[in-house]
Amino acid sequence: MAGYNTSDFRKGIKVEMDGDPYLMIECNFVKPGKGQALYKCKFRHLIRNTVIDRTFKSGDSLEAADVHEIQAQYLYRQGDLFVFMDNESYEQYELGIDQVDDAWKYLKESMVCSMLLYNNNPIGVTPPNHVVLRVEYCEPAVRGNTATNVTKPAKMETGAEIIVPNFVETGEMIRIDTRTGEYIERVKE
Repeated sequence: MAGYNTSDFRKGIKVEMDGDPYLMIECNFVKPGKGQALYKCKFRHLIRNTVIDRTFKSGDSLEAADVHEIQAQYLYRQGDLFVFMDNESYEQYELGIDQVDDAWKYLKESMVCSMLLYNNNPIGVTPPNHVVLRVEYCEPAVRGNTATNVTKPAKMETGAEIIVPNFVETGEMIRIDTRTGEYIERVKE
């Protein structure tokens, strides 16, 4: 398996430490007045989402993780399992609710998502940045309540609850930013 020397360290590389995959989220080069150059790095665990700090001396190396991203179509949910299909090989993958995390709020059948594979096993899924969902239920707008920025909770077709402006009504289609979970705009069908 290929590796990375300290000279190759940069934000975004995926490495394997202690048998687990990590994403380098920060790397700072430090040259003290005396002694060897140091690389102070932060890593995010790709499965548990925890962040750790590590310091390396120049000349150290890390093993590259066998992590790659594929495009997968969301097929259906069966209890706490979410079933996806690789768009190229048609292989099916099952992810648990803990692996899908908050992405379940935005998943609609036949939606294409990015799936992260580690040693050909799925470890996470990312929905598109913007999705269009139907409002299943929200309280009706109160007449005369025209103060700016009045919001209310709305239950979406996926079961998620999103905060929307007061003018949004049950049955409407709205665009949501999946990175922040915020309402963007109403969409005409």
